[in-house]
Amino acid sequence: MEEYMEKYNEWLNNPYFDQETKEDLLKIKDNEQEIEDRFYKDLEFGTAGLRGIIGYGTNRMNKYTVGRATQGLASFILKMGTQNKGVAISYDSRHMSKEFSEETALCLNANGIKTYIFESLRPVPELSFTIRELKCTAGVMITASHNPPEYNGYKVYWDDGAQIVPPKDKEIIDEVNNTKFSEIKSMPKEEAIKKGLFIEIGKEVDDKFINKLKSLVLNPEIIKQEQDNIRIVYTPLHGAGNKPVQRILKELGFTHVYVVKEQEEPNGDFPTVKYPNPEDKDAFKLAIELAKKVDADIVLANDPDSDRLGVYSKVSEGNYISYTGNMSAILLLEYELSQRKEKGILPKNGAVISTIVSTDMTKAICKEYNMKLFETLTGFKWIGEKIRKFEENNNEYNFQFGFEESYGCLISPHARDKDGVSAVMAMCEATAYYKSKGLSLWDQMQNIYKKYGFYKEGQISIVLKGSNGAQEIKNKMDRMRNNPPEDLAGLKVLEIRDYKNHTISRDNKVVGKTDLPESNVLYYDLENNSWCCVRPSGTEPKIKFYMGVKGKSQEEADKELEKLTEAMKSFVD
Repeated sequence: MEEYMEKYNEWLNNPYFDQETKEDLLKIKDNEQEIEDRFYKDLEFGTAGLRGIIGYGTNRMNKYTVGRATQGLASFILKMGTQNKGVAISYDSRHMSKEFSEETALCLNANGIKTYIFESLRPVPELSFTIRELKCTAGVMITASHNPPEYNGYKVYWDDGAQIVPPKDKEIIDEVNNTKFSEIKSMPKEEAIKKGLFIEIGKEVDDKFINKLKSLVLNPEIIKQEQDNIRIVYTPLHGAGNKPVQRILKELGFTHVYVVKEQEEPNGDFPTVKYPNPEDKDAFKLAIELAKKVDADIVLANDPDSDRLGVYSKVSEGNYISYTGNMSAILLLEYELSQRKEKGILPKNGAVISTIVSTDMTKAICKEYNMKLFETLTGFKWIGEKIRKFEENNNEYNFQFGFEESYGCLISPHARDKDGVSAVMAMCEATAYYKSKGLSLWDQMQNIYKKYGFYKEGQISIVLKGSNGAQEIKNKMDRMRNNPPEDLAGLKVLEIRDYKNHTISRDNKVVGKTDLPESNVLYYDLENNSWCCVRPSGTEPKIKFYMGVKGKSQEEADKELEKLTEAMKSFVD
């Protein structure tokens, strides 16, 4: 019998699993493909912890897999001896998020670990801030970020407010793997509250978070000057960003903020979008309609856990243009660094952190402002880890800005994950500043291109679901690793970095070692300031391809990127 069938039968017959679980599993008894998909593996920690489809099975998000992950986390905390510091817990608007957050808290409580749990949904950046503010040993965020409605997830953070990285992630998952479902502890909520283990938090932490963000504003007087001239459209896409974003914009003085009513309230079905992702242009449909009605200068969207920000801005009356994650980050990076320099608060040991698949324009901007650039693997946890290392090395570098191409940035070290709330705030501030200079946001974006060059990036993904898909992703990576190209789109391959094997190769000869943690990533450095990169997604059944070029004009950059994209598609096939 296949292993997945053995696991399926165990869930049907083991008295530990409740009747509701067994009744649900019996519905699929004649569907071997569904049984295989639910049981062929355990959910694993990827770039963002656990993430999977809600349902019963070892490869699903349910109270058992959440409980097992939490029991493993509890065992690790107890081994570390930091249980007295407590764990902060938050969740977003997804189905089962509140239930999973309580399951998590009560499991930790039953292990003698105090929890600080928000009484209602809150965004990722506020959880990261809270861990640091309350000096917790860890944090858990129940979210599947921008995934479709059937997903949920479980992100684990450590005491610095950043997502866990090696070796802690491996040590925690070892604890999880060594935990049997029957070993999961829990306790009644009333008992946990009575013992002072289950502590609800809310307004006091909200106030501290908002006040911290307000302290990061560089030009409050210009916001006051332009507050009646700026029109802002915002959508939380049915997620956790609505209240903090509306509050911060109101308290800063923006008077014309229009929220997309159909998407204002939390709703795990995300009924107005196919995909609650600010990277998806379709998610902006209602926001753009509203923007045209109110003649908005800027249109902003957070994903459900509010760590990402999507941006459109007005180019002419009734016409709006979208920004990629690279573009919006570059616009904010230039604004933050230029204004800090102008005000004399840009430190000499300033550092910017980006990822290997983000725009190369960052290098040019860092050179302009004499900032040290650090590049990390994909995943904001690596940026958080780098900030922690700065602090551990007596603040050798002073963090100024961090971002990754997937629509996430951080403008200060108040949090250690992407912060879509402060990004909204900073983008609105930048809009006001440039308007005071007679510029639209798009005018400023063009000025940046003229100053640094016409950099353009693209991404394609191939979705391959299930166990067969996972094998095909592995096969594709193996084929590319074993057949290095000499050129792509007519551009010579200058260097190949294989982060799995820690090798740097030129002309098919290994010439050095990579200096980042092991990861299944291939990076191709090409002539003419071009590059491409391939990796399997850590959170979705996808293989992802990233490309970047630099042109002498927007048209040239567009053409070069199209050629490189087609070459990558051919190469992977």
